[in-house]
Parts: sequence; C-alpha cells; structure tokens
Amino acid sequence: MNKLVTLVLLVLFVSCKKENKTEEVALNLKEYTIEQFMDNEAVGGGSFSPDKSKLLISSNRSGIYNMYTVPTSGGDFTPITASDSSSVFAISYFPNDERMLYRADGNGDEIFHLYMRDTDGSISELTPDEGARASFNGWSHDGKSFTYSSNKRDKRFMDVYEMNIEDMTSKLIYQNDEGYNLNAISSDKNLLALSKTINTNDSDIFIYNRTDKSLTKINENQSSNFAQDFSLNNETLYYTTDDGAEFSYVMKYNATTGERQKVLEKSWDITGIYFTHNEKYMVSYINEDAKNVIEILDMASGKNIELPDFKNGSITSVGFSRDETMMRMYVGGSNSPSNLFTYNLATKEQHQLTDVLNKDIDAEHLVTAKVIRYKSFDGVEIPSIYYLPHQASVKNKVPALVLVHGGPGGQSRQNFRSLVQYLVNHGYAILAVNNRGSSGYGKTFFQMDDLNHGEKDLQDCVEGKKWLALQPEIDASKIGIMGGSYGGYMTMAALTYTPEEFAVGVNIYGVTNWIRTLKSIPPWWESFKDALYKELGNPHTADSIRLHKISPLFHTDKVTKPLIVLQGAKDPRVLQVESDEIVAGVRKNGVPVEYVLFEDEGHGFVKKENQIKAYSSILKFLDTYLKKENAPIDGEIPVKEIEAETAKQ
Repeated sequence: MNKLVTLVLLVLFVSCKKENKTEEVALNLKEYTIEQFMDNEAVGGGSFSPDKSKLLISSNRSGIYNMYTVPTSGGDFTPITASDSSSVFAISYFPNDERMLYRADGNGDEIFHLYMRDTDGSISELTPDEGARASFNGWSHDGKSFTYSSNKRDKRFMDVYEMNIEDMTSKLIYQNDEGYNLNAISSDKNLLALSKTINTNDSDIFIYNRTDKSLTKINENQSSNFAQDFSLNNETLYYTTDDGAEFSYVMKYNATTGERQKVLEKSWDITGIYFTHNEKYMVSYINEDAKNVIEILDMASGKNIELPDFKNGSITSVGFSRDETMMRMYVGGSNSPSNLFTYNLATKEQHQLTDVLNKDIDAEHLVTAKVIRYKSFDGVEIPSIYYLPHQASVKNKVPALVLVHGGPGGQSRQNFRSLVQYLVNHGYAILAVNNRGSSGYGKTFFQMDDLNHGEKDLQDCVEGKKWLALQPEIDASKIGIMGGSYGGYMTMAALTYTPEEFAVGVNIYGVTNWIRTLKSIPPWWESFKDALYKELGNPHTADSIRLHKISPLFHTDKVTKPLIVLQGAKDPRVLQVESDEIVAGVRKNGVPVEYVLFEDEGHGFVKKENQIKAYSSILKFLDTYLKKENAPIDGEIPVKEIEAETAKQ
C-alpha cells in the first residue's frame, strides 16, 4: 500500500472516529440546570506568600467573591474573609510578611477601597475617604511601600500616593491635574510613566521625573501607546505601540539618551509585557485571534522558556513568586473554566490546585468554540466565535443568537462563559460577533465604527444573522440577538432600526440613551471623556442630533419583537433609568417585555444567586419566545413572574 493511500485511509479513520464520537455525545447529552452550571467555581488572582507555601486568591465558592489561601502544593482552601454582601477581591500578600491587601466596593458601585488584613486577623481600611475610589498600582522594588491612585482630592483625576507599610501612612507623590493615567514606576521610584488619552484609538506616553519635575513625551507620532515596565536599572522604559503598523509591538526607550529600539513584534497585538522582580524573565501576552498566547523570555539566554503542554487547555495568565523560582498559571479554554496550577521553574514540578468544573457536568457535553469569518455587506471580513450545540444537525435544526460584546472596542474571545455554555447546552447556537470597531484585529478595523455606532456595526450583526441562517443546522426563522453594555445597546438598536431581522432581544444593562449616558459618565472617567466624545459624539454640541437618532429610547415605537432587560441598580456606567425607560417605552407597543432588576449589582452580575436568577430568566424567556416551547396562546402575554419577584425586593 503506497503512502498516499495510507494517509487518506488514516484521515478517513480519524474523521469517522470523530464523527462517531460527536454522535455518541449528542445521543447521551444531558441538559444541565443553571444551578449546576453556577456550581462551577470562579477563581482569580494568585499572590505567593513570602515563603511560597501558599497562594492568596479570590473565589466565589461562597456565592460571592471572598478571599482564600491554598497551599502551593495542593490542598484545601482556607477562607480568609466571609463577606455576604460586597464582593472581596484579593490583591496581594505583603512582600515580607503574611499581611494581605484586598479591595472591595459597595455592591458594584465601582468605588473601590483598599483594605489590609493583619496577621492577627484584624481588618484596616487603608483608603477610607468617602466617595473616593482607590486602585492599587504596585509594590516598590524594596518592598517597603506600595503606590496607589485615588481621586479623593479631585473626583475627576486619580492622583498617585505612596503608602509606607510600616506605619501605613501615605503621601502624595504626583498631583494629577491634567487627566494622565499612571502606567508604571521605576524601581528607584523617581520615574513615572504616564499616558494621556487622545481618543479611543490613540494615546501619548510621558516620563515624569520626580527629581527635576520634567515631563518628557516618548512616542514620536500619534498612535496607540501604552507604557508597560521599566528596566531594573531605571534607564529604559518598555512600551507597546502601533506606530506605523496595524498591530501593537514592543519598543524600548532609553530615558538618558532618548534612543528607541524595537524589541518584539508579532502578527497580532502584543497586549502587554512585564518583567519579573529581578528581571530574570520578560512575560509577553499576545492576542492571537481572540486567544491569549503567553511567551516567557529568559533574559540571560535570550530564548523563550518551554512551558508545560496542557493539550486541550491553554495557559491564559501567569504570575511569579518574588524570587522568580515559582510560577502560578491559569489554564482553560472556551469549553473549560480556568484551573489554577503552580509550576517550579527549576524542577519542572507542577501542581493543580483547583478543579472548578462541577463534578455533575460531563466535560464532553460542553462545546468548543470555533473561529469563523464572514463577509459583511460591504466586503469587510468579520471574525466571530461560533458555538454549535451537540444536538444540532440537519434533521434537528436549532435556534440561534447573535451575541455582541461590550465596549465599544471590546472583543469576544475564546474563553469560558457559563451563560454561553448554559444556553448552548440547552440547544441554542451562539455566534459571538466581533463587529467592526472590535479590538484585536488591527487599528484600521478598530477605527471603523468611530462616529458610526448603530449603523455599519449593526449591519455587521445583521450579516452575522444571515450567516447563521445559511448554516444547515440552524432554524433560520429562530435567530435572536443578545448583549451586555454596548452589546445591550446593539440589541436595542437591532430591535429598533432593523425590527424584522431578529426574533427576540436580550438586553443586559445596555445603553439606550446616548445623550444621557455621555453626560452622566462617572467623574473618575474625566481623563477618558474627551476620547469618548470623539468616538461617539459630544452630547453638549450639535452631535446630540445624531446621538438622539441612534438612541433606541427615542424610537421604541418601532420595536415589535419580544424583549428581556436585565439591570443592576448600582450600575455607575449604564444607569438604571436607562433600562426603566426602555421597558416602559416598548411595553406601550403591546410587545412582551420582561424586566429583571438587581438591587445589589452594578455593571455586571457577580453574585451567584443573582447570576442564577439572571441566566435562568434568559433561558425561560428564550424557550418561550424563540424556541417557543411554551409560547403564549393567541399572542397573549404570559404572567411576568420575574417582574413580580423583582417588585417584592
């Protein structure tokens, strides 16, 4: 038998084996409850204790996020906090002792404060200023202090403070009167890398010298520039830029000579780099077709180190111990929530610390995302992430949803999302579109929706629906649209401006009145406000005419398809009134509308109890109005159990 025939037979064998496996999964597929999906655990962070025996992490196993420790060799979680209201997010162990730093806000209002848990278990609020938000910037190289940003002096601007960790006193080290953003600080604490937003595409970067008070612009041309890290000797700033290119690459700038040099370039955006504590390694994150690829450069050899191979999963993030001997890794994929591992760089020993997928769920019943591309109305290629249910076939066509990400300028990525897998498991195909204006596909593509929202980007979503309708496993008459934040806006824009395209809409805290939203942005977004105005329009000028035109709230009379709206009352970005008014407006048309309001959530639902209610409400709505398993008789609107429950709160 010649080699070609052997190869063909092998391909056919593998193909048939894969097909039979798919059919077997479809025949034995279980539909899981939302409680089972939400019993998956979400874990984040991972700071090594000084002796490297433990990691400090955040987990939602209690129903909301709290702080825990876990042995680096594996073992039980030890709860450190037990909040039952506001979520607690771990930041870090202190460099030389087991004090812990964490942050919390007021049920999603995004006014974060910093807290310290001492070794005796006592809690101290380090940034108690009422109404002011604080964000941790990083530890000093000598481990004696940390810097943080706060808008306590002026709610519009984030000043930079240094806090001494011996007596927990702080001092102002940079007064921010111009709306700069802090990106990095040199190890001697003398140089601050600052960025200034020009528009949503471009920003300038500067080095501020605390000694001589000088401010030096680093980038030569208008482009997207972000300072990443200083070299250990304080001489060189590393930054990413897309100057003269479609994708961001890494440059370095010598603060003494002014010399610039390209360091690293890929065929995708390099989204960030940093050095480990003593500059033994440089870690790079590459956004490769909506998926993280991580490279770790050994600075001495100039070669990338070999990372563990997880076969069906990929390493999504890493962090290092202060002595650079150990690494923690998150490993997951579109069909698997990320698990936490530790890895000894010398011995190559690794330990899996979590197994976050609920034991009741068979991993084979989850769906692996597939990257597809389709041509939009004008020939622009639209990259998207496609989830096809196991039970879908030519003989068993399934309903589908176009899913739109947040932003503007966000990106649907190849990562695990409980809501997506829950809906796919219950027989809904999902096409997560990266419409024009999405990040990750070059700056030309990113800029395509500037001053064009609700128009060409909406048409990209409509073309996504048309692509779905051509797939043999999809019921072309049952395609809806869903999204959160900007994606929620796109949902309402679709139901308003293309009222016959989509069968239903799922609006998750979506903008419906751009004029009000742009006038009421949080004060701490002051440095970004002008950039938003340049992309979307200035509500205080003649731009308001166009903003009125593209705001669904003023055109609710056009909505004819069933709608569900979900909203957090504490949301500082998309105010509750946005959802209140869109619901009232659409109801005047006699259109079925369901409204789910959470009094203790903000811009995103983080509490398991609320996620369960939100996601089960979405599925029930879709089964009723899209799949139509429990469709109302003769157009009668069913009793709004969800609203009644909300009214009781």
